[in-house]
Amino acid sequence: MTGTTPPRDSAQRITDVRDRLAREMDLWVASAGPDGMPYLVPLSFLWDGADVWLVTRLSNPTGRNLAANPRTRLALGDTRDVVLLDGEVTTYTHDEVPVEAADGFHAKTGWNARRAGPAYRWFRVRPVDVQAWHEEPELAGRQVMTDGEWTDA
Repeated sequence: MTGTTPPRDSAQRITDVRDRLAREMDLWVASAGPDGMPYLVPLSFLWDGADVWLVTRLSNPTGRNLAANPRTRLALGDTRDVVLLDGEVTTYTHDEVPVEAADGFHAKTGWNARRAGPAYRWFRVRPVDVQAWHEEPELAGRQVMTDGEWTDA
């Protein structure tokens, strides 16, 4: 965005967010432990059109935090093209994860996480609030989802 580029409207921001979720391979996952210690790690993900799917070891801090706390924040982009997604987390074993999610994750990332063994868990993140902006001129109107509903819906 430049000083002469007009801010995107809500509908365009939502289209751009959905596009990025479908196209990008990795995002940042923020979680916190019971002691309040924050963790921020990059993970590969799948966007199935409604939810974000993540896979990681249950034994690492992020896996433990996601399993214990039903909220997380996900982030795409850099400081000039930001998407922040706050969501509710549900944990699945390899036996419980929907086949469509596991197959989609494998097709997108090239990693068949179902073969990684029982130490791994699947995490579905259902978006609740989403913000998107390009630089300062788009800070106004950055909320594109509230309480699980896109603002153009």
